[in-house]
Amino acid sequence: MKEPLFGKTIGELITIVKEKGLPAFTARQLSEWLYRHRINDIDSMTNLSKKAREGLKSNYTIGHTAPVNIMESIDGTKKYLFFAGENKFIESAYIPEKSRNTLCLSCQAGCRMGCHFCMTGKQGLQGNLTTGEILNQLVSIPESDKVTNLVYMGMGEPFDNTQNVIKSINILTSEWGFALSPRRITVSTIGIIPGIKEFLESTDAHLAVSMHTPFSNERIKLIPAENKYPLDEIIKVLRDFDWGRQRRISFEYIMFSGLNDSDRHINELSRLLGGLRCRINLIRFHSVPGLPYKSSDEATITGFRDKLTARGITTTIRASRGKDIMAACGMLSTMEKQGKKASSRDK
Repeated sequence: MKEPLFGKTIGELITIVKEKGLPAFTARQLSEWLYRHRINDIDSMTNLSKKAREGLKSNYTIGHTAPVNIMESIDGTKKYLFFAGENKFIESAYIPEKSRNTLCLSCQAGCRMGCHFCMTGKQGLQGNLTTGEILNQLVSIPESDKVTNLVYMGMGEPFDNTQNVIKSINILTSEWGFALSPRRITVSTIGIIPGIKEFLESTDAHLAVSMHTPFSNERIKLIPAENKYPLDEIIKVLRDFDWGRQRRISFEYIMFSGLNDSDRHINELSRLLGGLRCRINLIRFHSVPGLPYKSSDEATITGFRDKLTARGITTTIRASRGKDIMAACGMLSTMEKQGKKASSRDK
């Protein structure tokens, strides 16, 4: 089976070029075709000799995969379904706005973190995406050239697939790759500390931490990983890191009625985050079948924001997008597709 070139770093392309006996500068030519021109086949690399192209085609392919299904929301959000191997699927969401166009990337098929409010977590983990499969979500949609911002907030926990996530960011931000600004990229995590440390040291992208409550005894009921990576320890890592002036840290806070929306939570958030340059993004909870949670009402969410802002913590309310096509926060899941695929195979 031929190996994809797409998703290779410049170092890996140099190794391939050497193995093929090609001039060293060919590696840079390959990277330009792959990431600047975003070509779909090796024959399109017109500044390579026919012999060089034939040599590459004997072992390699580009490796792009088109989406197998598209759903469009009444608000313009689009959800793309990609095949990711035997009985595996992933979803990504394209969110157009006036000032930006955001693509929500998946990094795993499913997720093993088991967060109790998340549809992706309910389906378990089917596997990690390769670097190429992560980046393929960007280049294989019709709006590829319109995307201005990338958020690793789709299916999966990025720091349960740290190597491929960081490698993909390296390709996105390097001048030999897509040459995108790291300020246009945000990675969201439930707080896997080793992954956070590696990410902070090796990239300049923004970080978002799923908090949802400042109290450990409450958070562990929502996010089982709190048991291994307590919020207090996550905050300490973030306080100890030199952020600079341009890099941003944010905390994602899904609003659950009667669970995390009281003045007691506001007081603890103020204590926990006092002096840390950050922002809180409040997110409406979107109902998941079989789960007992309900979203806080609009008045409560607005009041929560205003009280935190008055305490000096920048707080925003994230607009809900794509809810009608199950593309909103916490709603991505391919469990049904997997079931249908398995059922059709068993007949």
